[in-house]
Amino acid sequence: MLKQGLHFKLLQKLSPQQIQLMKLIQLPTQAFEERLKQEIEENPALDTGKEASDDVDDDLSNEFDDDLSEKTASDDLNIDDYLSDDEIPNYKTQANNYSADDEEKNLPYAAGTSFHQSLKNQLNTFQLNEEEYTIAEFLVGSIDDSGYIRRDVLDIVDDLAFTENVFTTLDIVISVLTSVVQTLDPIGVGARDLKECLIIQLKAKNKTKFVSLSIQVLEEAFDHFVKKHYQKLQEKFHISEDELKEIIKEISKLNPKPGSSYAGNNKIAEQIVPDFSIKLLDGELDLVLNSRNAPELHISREYNNMLKGYQESTIKSKSQKDAVFFIKQKLDAAKWFIDAIRQRQQTLLITMNTIMQYQYDYFLSGDERKLKPMILKDIADKINMDISTVSRVANSKYVSTPYGTKLIKEFFSESMKNDQGEDVSTKEIKKILETIITEENKKKPYTDERLAAILKEKGYPIARRTVAKYREQLELPVARLRKEI
Repeated sequence: MLKQGLHFKLLQKLSPQQIQLMKLIQLPTQAFEERLKQEIEENPALDTGKEASDDVDDDLSNEFDDDLSEKTASDDLNIDDYLSDDEIPNYKTQANNYSADDEEKNLPYAAGTSFHQSLKNQLNTFQLNEEEYTIAEFLVGSIDDSGYIRRDVLDIVDDLAFTENVFTTLDIVISVLTSVVQTLDPIGVGARDLKECLIIQLKAKNKTKFVSLSIQVLEEAFDHFVKKHYQKLQEKFHISEDELKEIIKEISKLNPKPGSSYAGNNKIAEQIVPDFSIKLLDGELDLVLNSRNAPELHISREYNNMLKGYQESTIKSKSQKDAVFFIKQKLDAAKWFIDAIRQRQQTLLITMNTIMQYQYDYFLSGDERKLKPMILKDIADKINMDISTVSRVANSKYVSTPYGTKLIKEFFSESMKNDQGEDVSTKEIKKILETIITEENKKKPYTDERLAAILKEKGYPIARRTVAKYREQLELPVARLRKEI
C-alpha cells in the first residue's frame, strides 16, 4: 500500500567554497605555495604581484561586488557585477601583519654521487666475471638507505632467475655478498642484521685484544649484550668489569646504520618553514604570520578588459556570449580563491594568537613546566570555531619562537591534578620525569615503580603504568636498558 507523507529534516552541507577553505587551512607553508602555483596555472583569471600604480583606470576592474549572484545562462549575464567603481581594490587594503621574509627560499639539495651509485662504482674495482658482477649489482640494489639487505637471500636467488635471467645457487650469492658487497665503503653495508653489521665493522679494524673480545661477545652472546646482562657476560667470557667496559666502549664506536652516514645521498635536506614567528619585544610577545602565507592576488587585467569590450559592444554574437560566460566562471573561481586565502590568513592568525595568549607564561620563559593544560576545545571555544578547524592549524603548522621552532600541536596536552588539587599539564610531568631519569645513577637506574614514588614525593600522584606510558612517549628505555657499568 502506498503512503504519502511530509517530513521535515534539518541538513547541514559544506559548500565547495567551505571545503576549499578547510583544505587550504590545513596546508603548511610549502604545500600552500605549491597549491597557489597550481591554482594560478589552472586559472588564467588569477594573477599575482602588484600592478602598476600609475594606471588607476585599469585597477578599477580588479574589485568584485560581494553581492554577486549566480547566472546560469550567458544571456542573463550582468557585466556590471564584475566591474567596480571602487578606487582601491580589496587586495591592496589587506593587513601587513607578516614577517619580513619575502626572499625566495628553495630547498637545498645535497651534491655528489648517490649512495647506491657510489656502491655500484666501487664494484668496478673488483675482478668479477659477468655473472658475479650481475649478482653483486643486484645485491647492491637490494640495500636500503640504512645500509642493510632486509630480504632473504633465497628470495634474491629467485629474483635473479626471474628478472636477470641468472640461474645461480645460494652459496654463490652468499659468497659474492660476503667477499664483495660487504667489503664496500662505508664498512658495514650489505649486512643482513645489526649483529652482522657490527661484526663486519669490527673485523675491518686492527686486531687488538679488545677488538677480538668484542667480536667474540657479539658472535657468541649477542642477546646478552643487547639486554645488558653484564654479569652473565663476565661469567661466560671470564673477564673483569674493566675489560667489559673496554668491550662496550669499542662496540659503541661502531655505526649501526652505515648507509645513513653517506653524505652524497642526494636527498632533499629537511627544512622546516615556520608558518608563524613569535618574538620578544621589550618584554612583550609579538606574533607575525609568515609573509609567504600572504600572497598578493588579484584578477587579471586582460579578463577585465575582455568584459569591458563585451559591455561596450553593440552587437553580441553567440560566440562572444559563450566566451564571456567562460570568463565569468574563471572570475568566480578566482574570487572564491582570493576570498579563501584571506579567510585562511585570518583563521591562522586568530588561532595562533589565542594559543599564544593561553600559553603566555611559556612563551615568555620557554620553560615547558609552565605549559598549561590545553585541549583543542579550549581554543575552539575562545575563537568560536569548530574543533576540526583548530586541529587543522595545530597538526600541520610550525611556529618560530626564541626557544626554537615548534610544532603547534606540542603546546596541547591533557591535564592531571597534583596533590593540591590543581590542574597541571601532562607535559610538565613528562619534563620532570625526563629530568629525574637524566640525573639518576646509571649504575642503579630507577624502576618505573621507584619513578612513580619520586613523582608522588614531588606532588604528582600518578600510577606506575602511567609512568611507563610517559617514559615510552619520551622514548626512554626501561631501567635494565639504561644501566651502565
